[in-house]
Amino acid sequence: MTATVPGVRRGTGPLPRALHPGAWWLWALCLAVVASRTTNPLLLACLIAVAGLVVARRRGDAPWALSFRMYLVFGAVIVVVRVLFRIVFGGGGGETVLVTLPEIPLPDVAAGIRLLGPVAAEEVLGGAYDGLRLAAMVICVGAANALANPKRLLKTLPGALHEIGTSVVVALSVAPQLVESVGRVRRARRLRGGVGKGRRAVRGILIPVLEDALSRSLALAAAMSSRGYGRTGAVAGGRRALVGTLVIGGLLGVCAGLYGLLDGSAPAALGLPLLLGGLAVAVAGLAAGGRRVRRTGYRPDRWRGAELLTVGSGLAAALVMHLATEIDPTDIYPSLTPLSWPEVSALPLAAILLGLLPGYLTPPPPSSEVPA
Repeated sequence: MTATVPGVRRGTGPLPRALHPGAWWLWALCLAVVASRTTNPLLLACLIAVAGLVVARRRGDAPWALSFRMYLVFGAVIVVVRVLFRIVFGGGGGETVLVTLPEIPLPDVAAGIRLLGPVAAEEVLGGAYDGLRLAAMVICVGAANALANPKRLLKTLPGALHEIGTSVVVALSVAPQLVESVGRVRRARRLRGGVGKGRRAVRGILIPVLEDALSRSLALAAAMSSRGYGRTGAVAGGRRALVGTLVIGGLLGVCAGLYGLLDGSAPAALGLPLLLGGLAVAVAGLAAGGRRVRRTGYRPDRWRGAELLTVGSGLAAALVMHLATEIDPTDIYPSLTPLSWPEVSALPLAAILLGLLPGYLTPPPPSSEVPA
């Protein structure tokens, strides 16, 4: 007679456990960098499929794990809105005219802006390519939000960012909790026989969801207050100003360095050097500010081989895609003038497939289901 342990699978595979949330966020940000380096719709579609497959294989049954579908819908809306903007305001024209809409005349003050008029295939495809790139970046962030536990992420933040991190974690938890509340209210309505549609159905779902969100917020505020969140030690004004200057200046340098890395046309000094310098200044400010905060962590998360593999796969994907843009950018940025069918070469495709490794080589998430 063998005993069955909840959450443990039979076989020789790794034991189920939750990965460090920072590893998932670094992996997702690296994939977002990969998405920012191309406008090829085939590569972007492969990247979205990779992110979706990893989420499907490694997400748990927590409320935040159910929010990935919302990011997919949001990405589709981004593409549609981007194409509509190109159609309405004109995207620079093109030779292949698909349809001619009646143009709305504008005053001389709005010279250079066109409303409607001829719609060219170059405009539509350009809007679709840009929108799909932005949608892929949003979906990568949504994958991190669905895989990483935001409450465990709070424990990994330095002491100087503890209060800010609490607010950010609460904000990141709103969308998954709303998705869970909507699903729970819809199931309750079906059990009660509610089959109304239109405004009546929206009213019957919206009010309970808002009430549930308010009650959860009050319960969370009470729990945080009872545990001493927001209490900090006394610190001199000059030291507080020094810490604030270091942190803000370092974060501004990090933002400018990330912009330089994401923008291929930016100067080289605006990329990695500025990013590393800003990161060093920000770390110095966080270390100085964290001395006034005294807090302990229960069962801190450790970085193991699976976390290093996850981050390494994301970094490898970003580096290989950067190498592909330097070697042959023609397949990464499809031509619109003249129009050409997008093609996929081996190097950028290999960069995207590297991001698939955490879905197969990391431990599966633990399940809360109790076996019979």
